[in-house]
Amino acid sequence: MASPNPYSAAGVDTAAGDLAVELMKSAVRRTHGPEVLGGVGGFAGMFDASALLSYTKPLLATSTDGVGTKVAIAQALDKHDTIGQDLVGMVVDDIVVVGAKPLFMTDYIACGKVHPERIAAIVSGIAAGCAATGTALVGGETAEHPGLLGPADYDVAGAATGVVEADAVLGADRVRDGDVVLALASSGLHSNGFSLVRHIVARRGIGYGDHAADFGTTWGEALLEPTRLYTSPLLRLIDAVPGVHALSHVTGGGIAANLARVLPRGMWTEIDRSTWSPAPVFRVLADLGDLDLADTEGTWNLGIGFLAVVSADAADAAVAALEADGIPTWQVGVVRDAGRPEGEWEQGAKGVDGGAVRLVGEYATSQSGAK
Repeated sequence: MASPNPYSAAGVDTAAGDLAVELMKSAVRRTHGPEVLGGVGGFAGMFDASALLSYTKPLLATSTDGVGTKVAIAQALDKHDTIGQDLVGMVVDDIVVVGAKPLFMTDYIACGKVHPERIAAIVSGIAAGCAATGTALVGGETAEHPGLLGPADYDVAGAATGVVEADAVLGADRVRDGDVVLALASSGLHSNGFSLVRHIVARRGIGYGDHAADFGTTWGEALLEPTRLYTSPLLRLIDAVPGVHALSHVTGGGIAANLARVLPRGMWTEIDRSTWSPAPVFRVLADLGDLDLADTEGTWNLGIGFLAVVSADAADAAVAALEADGIPTWQVGVVRDAGRPEGEWEQGAKGVDGGAVRLVGEYATSQSGAK
């Protein structure tokens, strides 16, 4: 009689991990072009970088992130096929901020117990997001941590690498007086501020399976709306429309703080709230939390997932290109280098001493005629 596997007795099921890999293989392979070598399951993913030889001075760009406490809602609903797209949005869409084209990504899933079908659903979502952004998913790791995480608990993280020509890097040094700030619509909450979301929902005694009349779905379905992916449309914009100077991914910290990071010190802009109406999910949650929308501006994206700073003569073409790619886009401000009004401003964030940004005016009260 065979002795029991001591690792299994300790709570780690290596066979379940192997099954999870088998279930996800086809989804991962669909992200592989001829540049990916070695297939699935190696100790390291390999990517043929020969294409970089065509660059004059290639710069590698890298980013890493997770999805945060949004995973708690996925776990509560036992719905795991969208959280992967959120991860790609948080990681790969940071790379395009500097104008970089993503090359490859790796993921990491830590869980209390490996449920193969659940892990495969998560990775399938990651692979779908990678395919949509032109990113090869070249490797990953699923780690079982019994005793540290509960049997139904997991967290996800990822890292990606991209490339940009040195003289094509976007950023604050390109921004000029008179540049126009364009807002690119979000698909909803994306993957930031979910600790506040969960606090509001719990305090009101709302279940994620409860019907939400304002949304026409359950609460959980509304809150799990996947993060919009911007990488491919933005890369097409950069190629097609000269005059794109800087991009900002609106994630943790909100609109003003993230835009301030990509403006030069000494420049400023006011974001006009009246140019759009935040989607119902933001309004309903704010009302339930007894909050004004302005109270949440440092936490939620309030309907703007990305910002583009472009030359004034490129603004119309940029809006048209992004709208043609399915992303509602509109002007929210103009960058200035002098005459900044008195008052409170967001000035830089995440260790960056950048420009000054603040939101002004009142939000549009209706979706009619507003973004």
